[in-house]
Amino acid sequence: MTSLSIILMDVILLVFLLMLSIPLPVCFAGALLFLSLFGDVSMKTMLIWVFSQSTGTVLLASPLFILAGTYMGGSGIAKRLLDCVDAFVGHIKSGLGVVAVLVCAIMGAISGSGFTGVAATGPIMIPKMEEQGYPRGYATALVTVSSVLGLLIPPSVVMIMFGWVTECSILACFLSTLGPGLIITALFCIIHVFWSRQFDLKVTEKKPFGEFASNAGKMTFKAVPALIMPLIILGGIYGGVFTPTEAAAMAAIYSIPIGLWVYKACTFKGFLAMTKEATSTVGSIMVMIVCCLMLSRVFTVYRVPELVLELLMSITTNKYILLFIIDVFLFIVGMIVNDTTGVLICAPLLMPVMNQLGISPIHFASIMGVNLAMGGVTPPYASILYLGMRIGKAEFHEILKPTMTFLILGYVPIVFLVTYWPDLALAIPRMAGFAV
Repeated sequence: MTSLSIILMDVILLVFLLMLSIPLPVCFAGALLFLSLFGDVSMKTMLIWVFSQSTGTVLLASPLFILAGTYMGGSGIAKRLLDCVDAFVGHIKSGLGVVAVLVCAIMGAISGSGFTGVAATGPIMIPKMEEQGYPRGYATALVTVSSVLGLLIPPSVVMIMFGWVTECSILACFLSTLGPGLIITALFCIIHVFWSRQFDLKVTEKKPFGEFASNAGKMTFKAVPALIMPLIILGGIYGGVFTPTEAAAMAAIYSIPIGLWVYKACTFKGFLAMTKEATSTVGSIMVMIVCCLMLSRVFTVYRVPELVLELLMSITTNKYILLFIIDVFLFIVGMIVNDTTGVLICAPLLMPVMNQLGISPIHFASIMGVNLAMGGVTPPYASILYLGMRIGKAEFHEILKPTMTFLILGYVPIVFLVTYWPDLALAIPRMAGFAV
């Protein structure tokens, strides 16, 4: 068999295994085994190479952010942030839904993960929205789609992976998805305000200004320790005090005394349980990363990026049509695998294409980030969506319509806007002094 036929058969095998809902590490291990048996690939060489690639400190940021996000959910930080925002807008009709969107965005800015928004906010917010008159399916969908903002608003684990794989500035990659993330946050709030008019909501009675100000001040004071966390992470990274890895470590360490002695929401035993949970998650992710790195290395050896470039250029040389094809391709990839896997596989493959089209690597980071993040709530993969369904105890048919509405009206337009209007992705990095 030729090299091209081996690669095509390997990709078909990988997609087939993924569609069977087999665990991701097993899927990639099967693809690597196929290459080892039928291709000219030395697993020993691949293992030595991947070990040298995976020992850097940059890769450590991902598990540390996962640990910080897990601690944050159990330490009371998420609840205090929610109570703080709710004190200001909770008496407004549709205000509780806006709180859900904003808190998920803030949680994303702290943890860098889409799962944290659902896991930390969902158990508190979804029942509260249901009590106020929101259908459970709608409340679950709103919290779930808003949690995708954690993949866009920095620091983002996906952008850490992209910067590591492509050797781009991670801070510049962070900033490239900030603008799109903030716009999507605003659009979700606007869509929710108009949609919630059809619900018969029971809002809290508006209090006199003095009582309102007193309650808002009290909630804000209680939330100060929680509000300090994003200042530590974002201020430290953007101010050059911390690297992303150091900021993630500081966030995890900061959560422990806050949960134990300030909010008293957790015990030492509870933190040990959360550490075990985070370790299990990190372990499965690291196995997947190793497999993805090995597979992407094999693709490089077999000149797959060059073949992809030749294939796309044979279809059309029109830059805008090619960008549309790449958007559709990334969206499909996001529907099959998680965002981290998509970055590890697709970034090395598509970077030569983007260079040929004259697309800045930082612009490409934003294009890839917004496309792959949508896959977290788009079946069949939809890991964030399924987690939201479990937490919200909602059926698929209950959340399908609101989820698709938020995506089609509030998310998809930004995907194409980012693709065809580079300034949306590059304006903030340029303001920060990056030559992009």
